Amino acid sequence: MVATALTIAGSDSGGGAGIQADLKTFSALGVYGASVITAVTAQNTCAVSDVFAIPDSIVAAQIGAVLGDLRVDAVKIGMLGNTSLIETVAQALAGYTGPIVLDPVMVAKSGVRLLPEAARAALIRHLLPRADLLTPNLPEAASLLDDREACTDTDMLDQGQRLRAMGVRAVLMKGGHGAGETCTDWLIADEVYRFQSPRIATRNTHGTGCTLSAAIAAELAKGQPLPAAVETAHRWLHAAIHAADRLEIGHGHGPVHHFHGIWP
Repeated sequence: MVATALTIAGSDSGGGAGIQADLKTFSALGVYGASVITAVTAQNTCAVSDVFAIPDSIVAAQIGAVLGDLRVDAVKIGMLGNTSLIETVAQALAGYTGPIVLDPVMVAKSGVRLLPEAARAALIRHLLPRADLLTPNLPEAASLLDDREACTDTDMLDQGQRLRAMGVRAVLMKGGHGAGETCTDWLIADEVYRFQSPRIATRNTHGTGCTLSAAIAAELAKGQPLPAAVETAHRWLHAAIHAADRLEIGHGHGPVHHFHGIWP
C-alpha cells in the first residue's frame, strides 16, 4: 500500500508554501497526500495581503473525516494562526498514534506575522508535547524561547536542547537564516546529528520551511527512522532550491522546484 501523509496547514494562493507546497512535496516523494486547511491566505511571491482563519469546527471536521477513513502514516502541522485553532487541532489529534512533525509557522518570508504572540504559549502547551519533531528556523526558535536569535552552532544546539526540554521528542534547528557558505541543520534527539550543504545564492526560497517539514513527514510515512528521514529531506530540499531559479515564478521570493526530479 502507498504511504499516506496528512498536512494540517494554511493555503497559499501563490502555490509556493503551505498546503500547496506540502502536497507537491508528498507527491514528488511518492506519498499520497491528504489535507486539512486551517486558513486561506491571499499571497504571492511578494507579500501576504490577507488571512482568513477557517472556523475551528470545520478544521476539526476535516481532521475527523480524514482520520476516520484514511490510514494516515504521518502528520505534518504548519500554520495554525490562533490559540483556539491550536487547541482544536491538539484535541482532534488526541487519539492519533503516528509520527507528527510540527513546523511552528510564525512569520511569513515577507515579514507578516502568521501566529499572534498571544498564541505562542498555547503552541508550547498543547502541541509541543504531541510532536515527534519540531522544525523551527532560527527566528522561530528564538521566539519560542523568548531569547535572542542563535548565531553559532553552540547557540543552535543550546536552544535545540531547551526546546526539547519543553516536551517535544526531537528538534531540528534549521540554519537557513544563518550566515556563511555552508547551511547547517542540527537534529537534537536522543543523539545529535549534523546535516550540511553548500548555501545557494538565490532569492527563490519561498516555502522552504513548509517543504522541508513535509518532506520529513513523507519519509517518516514511508517508515524511515527519524535521522534517515531528515537526511533524505535535507538533500532533496537542497536540490529543489538549486533548481528553483529555473522556474521564474513571480517577482519576489519565488518557490523552490518541488518537481525538480520529474520535469525541468
